Amino acid sequence: MSARKMGLNLVMVVAVASLFTGLWAWFNQPQEAPDWPDQIAGYSFSPFRLQQDPQEGTYPSEDEIRADLELLTSQTDNIRTYSVDKVLGEIPRLAEEAGLRVTLGIWLSNDLEANEAQIERGIEIAKRERNVIRVIVGNEALFREEITVEQMIGYLDRVRAALKVPVTTAEQWHIWEKYPELAKHVDLIAAHVLPYWEFVPREHSVAFVLDRARELKKAFPKKPLLLAEVGWPSNGRTRGGAVADQAEQALYLRELVNTLNANGYNYFVIEAFDQPWKAGEEGAVGAYWGVFNAERQPKFPLSGPVVEIPQWHLLASASGVLALLALALLLIDSSALRQRGRTFLTLVAFVVATMLVWIAYDFSQQYSTWFGITVGVLLALGALGVMIVLLTEAHELAETVWKRQRVRPFLPVTQDSSYRPMVSVHVPCYNEPPEMVKQTLNALARLDYPHFEVLVIDNNTRDPAIWEPVQAHCEALGTQFRFFHVAPLAGFKGGALNYAMQHTSPEAEVIAVIDSDYCVSPNWLKQMVPHFADPQIAVVQSPQDYRDEHESLFKKLCYAEYKGFFHIGMVTRNDRDAIIQHGTMTMTRRSVLDELKWAERCITEDAELGLRVFQKGLSAAYSEHSFGKGLMPDTFIDFKKQRFRWAYGAMQICKHHLASLLLGRGNDLTRGQRYHFLAGWLPWVADGLNVFFTFGALLWSAAMIIVPNRVDPPLLIFALPPLALFVFKLGKILFLYRRAVGVNMRDAMSAAVAGLALSHTIAKAVLFGLVTRSIPFFRTPKLRSSHGVLVALAEAREEAFVMVLLWGAALGITLSQKQPGLDVMFWVGVLLVQSLPYLAALVMALLSSLPKPQPAPLGEPAGMQ
Repeated sequence: MSARKMGLNLVMVVAVASLFTGLWAWFNQPQEAPDWPDQIAGYSFSPFRLQQDPQEGTYPSEDEIRADLELLTSQTDNIRTYSVDKVLGEIPRLAEEAGLRVTLGIWLSNDLEANEAQIERGIEIAKRERNVIRVIVGNEALFREEITVEQMIGYLDRVRAALKVPVTTAEQWHIWEKYPELAKHVDLIAAHVLPYWEFVPREHSVAFVLDRARELKKAFPKKPLLLAEVGWPSNGRTRGGAVADQAEQALYLRELVNTLNANGYNYFVIEAFDQPWKAGEEGAVGAYWGVFNAERQPKFPLSGPVVEIPQWHLLASASGVLALLALALLLIDSSALRQRGRTFLTLVAFVVATMLVWIAYDFSQQYSTWFGITVGVLLALGALGVMIVLLTEAHELAETVWKRQRVRPFLPVTQDSSYRPMVSVHVPCYNEPPEMVKQTLNALARLDYPHFEVLVIDNNTRDPAIWEPVQAHCEALGTQFRFFHVAPLAGFKGGALNYAMQHTSPEAEVIAVIDSDYCVSPNWLKQMVPHFADPQIAVVQSPQDYRDEHESLFKKLCYAEYKGFFHIGMVTRNDRDAIIQHGTMTMTRRSVLDELKWAERCITEDAELGLRVFQKGLSAAYSEHSFGKGLMPDTFIDFKKQRFRWAYGAMQICKHHLASLLLGRGNDLTRGQRYHFLAGWLPWVADGLNVFFTFGALLWSAAMIIVPNRVDPPLLIFALPPLALFVFKLGKILFLYRRAVGVNMRDAMSAAVAGLALSHTIAKAVLFGLVTRSIPFFRTPKLRSSHGVLVALAEAREEAFVMVLLWGAALGITLSQKQPGLDVMFWVGVLLVQSLPYLAALVMALLSSLPKPQPAPLGEPAGMQ
């Protein structure tokens, strides 16, 4: 690489790194807020620590509570409790040691026996402990509808009669307005005003609290007002404009407590310490209302500017290092890549690295449980896998669009060549329409090549009416054509081709294979066989092509999808001598095939053979020029079966050759070949893993619908990676098909629809391929008759079922959530995006059911004369 190019690369990397560092800095601009006052009115206090949960009977020790209370004395002299159960009833005594006053809480629920025990012990404690200055009977028990107003009034009157200190109950502010009769049975109004739960943006929340306080004072002028809970969560879902994060918590609380102090309000900040156990009752956000975290560390600075992510400098540096590592791998062997391609890859590397670092940071802010750790590990692996796929997709895009020239072009040899070895053309058949096979043989008979033979191998076709006409046609074409009907014959297509090898002319030096529906150009052998003059070349490959794309809209979409692999993926792979050999329009050197043979255990014997050719240190040649055209599947189910076979075979190959692909030991595979074989199949693996994401999304959505108040939408980090990959892949298809394949936007969209329609099929094939050793080989039928809509729906019944589930989940969430916020709508959007591949499958199935034009009598295909 020249010094000038290195300089440009360095400048470009520095510029992109500066851009992303600037974005980190812009997102984390310091925001001003009043300093935390020396004293606040009080804290709501629950003493539970990590791994402690009153619902499971695990409580803190008295020493742990003493340490908590001692910590709070630096900021307040007043705390509020919620229950007198077990050690919680000892808090007043321990608070007395620390010099703290206590507003004692008595917990009420729909368990009347437990209520009696709480009231009796609460009265006893309030009488005994001098620092209990008031008692709160019940916490939002009316709001939860666990007791009636009449029951509450009875409890209040009973406790007031037993005690001399003020007694009240604590409810959300609107409950007091709903049941004003409660005021006659309390000594003060204890109201919760929490703007976050009411979808109020942080900027308007202090005013919201003051407005509610004034309304309560006006409604109950003779009763003192206690704001029994005011606060803001530092993590969790977004509710409308209310964002739960540490910066919002800091800005709100620092402004609020100063405002309340200035206006003489009595209040309790909820709460002193994060309570992770509350996530089970209140959703994820319930764990994050503390001013201190569960480790008893302040969650935000009490003075000075507030920054969204205080550690952003470290995170920006980590993302930069990660991006440079990814970029170094992406730019290996990139000498032919234009500067725009390098800039694109640099941007993608920094985007991916930034997303990974942000996901890791965001997850680190969550409290860990066994479930959370398990989900976190799966999330980390999933996010890493998605980002690797995204990087490989970006690499293919850059090398397709911004490469100066192809490194290994294999153009058709148009000049005379003295190298004309004998070629044996093998045509495997199974239950194929005789007239279609005759077309294929007629095209082979017109080959402009001096020395070739054609072997037709019909394996296991039972009906003589199908294979005997083909046999007769071969006899009519002359001695160059030989027909073999073998039944039974094991080994799928590979077994048939190995059988043909046993009957191949000893003079043949090159073995060519085409499918029985392919009509080849007369120049195929003449213009491609000369590439074997290079002794290093063991495989010469031409693209698959099709002649029936105008037969129906279904086939037009299929044709657009097929073109991408042969004019994008195979082209970039050929530059590193890493093509996928496919079993039609392929030629292999006879000596190599005699040694390696076709793998009968693998249903994609062609791709498997190509990999073993590379493992021997031999090369392949790929020409983008089309020398033959076949027929596409007529129905969606056959389209799916074909792709299932390809994907399943890919997994068989990966499992069998995994060590050599990963480690490169014991063979002559280059790094580029190993990269392309692994990276090329990664998107299919991603489709397989996406099944688990869809299944998990449906389960989570069901929980949101059944218990909307307890189950929040998944955190953004769960949904962002697969969503980002989907958007990138869709954009890549639309961009590449227009730039590299040369089609218009409509055809590019057609390719996208057809590709999406296969996602579920590929996912099933990948999962089956990973857990099974083999499946029966199934052919792709051609020239099938049209079928009705009901049959088409049956062909896409699995996809339609999942699509309906996803749509139902999206609708159910929308209807069950009150005032759905941005996070809810984002999750609904994720569900709808997840449904697109399943919708595409249903569309393709219906298109394949449309009546086709009456076919003309089988003659010679246009363009193949």
